[in-house]
Amino acid sequence: MTVIRAAAARRSETPGGVMTTFASPSQGGSAHSVWRVEGNPGIAGPRHDFDREQIWAFVTGGATVELGGETFEVAGGDTVVMPAHTARQVTAADEGFTAVVTAAGDAKAILPDGTVHGTPPWIA
Repeated sequence: MTVIRAAAARRSETPGGVMTTFASPSQGGSAHSVWRVEGNPGIAGPRHDFDREQIWAFVTGGATVELGGETFEVAGGDTVVMPAHTARQVTAADEGFTAVVTAAGDAKAILPDGTVHGTPPWIA
């Protein structure tokens, strides 16, 4: 059993928000990663894709999720399963949002032009 202490949580910031990694392969965890996303109010994350499924459980606030050509309004308590190889973009509502996300620890981001961007630091 591996215990990852709160002090070992890794924090990554982007223009869209803050990701706090709770467990990942590089932290001695399993093959899966778990992290919290705090989406900045009104900010859209980049349009992109992943080669692995992600599961987003929204805890507070709200967002608009564009996923595979469909648009969903989500709020705290809602969960979105984002299939692999499905374009997505998450835009925080005016109050922002907090979500807990899980994915395979080797998930790679793919840019709209097809370029494989690699595994983000909050997943690795």
